[in-house]
Amino acid sequence: QVQLVESGGGLVQAGGSLRLSCAASGRTFSSYTMGWFRQAPGKEREFVATISGGAGNMYYVDSVKGRFTISRDNAKNTVYLQMISLKPEDTAVYYCAASTLIAFRARYEYNYSYWGQGTQVSVSS
Repeated sequence: QVQLVESGGGLVQAGGSLRLSCAASGRTFSSYTMGWFRQAPGKEREFVATISGGAGNMYYVDSVKGRFTISRDNAKNTVYLQMISLKPEDTAVYYCAASTLIAFRARYEYNYSYWGQGTQVSVSS
C-alpha cells in the first residue's frame, strides 16, 4: 500500500555532493520510520541511515557519520539523504525503505515493510 520512488542519484567525483529524495504515496507518512540502505555489486545490502516519523531521532552507520544527513518533510511525504564528501566506496544503488512499526535505530532489512526500486550513485576517484 506504500509506494516509494527514489531520485537524485548520479555520477560525481570524489569530494562531491548529492541529495537523494524518496517520495512516498501514503497518507500516513508521518507515522513511518524511514531508512536508507545501499548495495554495491556483489556485496550485501547495508544500512545507511534511519529517521523517526517526527524527525526527532536519527541514526547512521559509522562509515557515513559526519558526511551524510537524513531528513524528512512530512508535508511533502518525502525523505532525503544529503551526502557530502563522497568517496568511491559510497558507490552503490541506494534504496529508500519505510516501516509501519516502531523500531529503535532500525538498521535491519526486516525492520522495513516497503522498498523503493533504488537510485544509482557513482563516485569516481
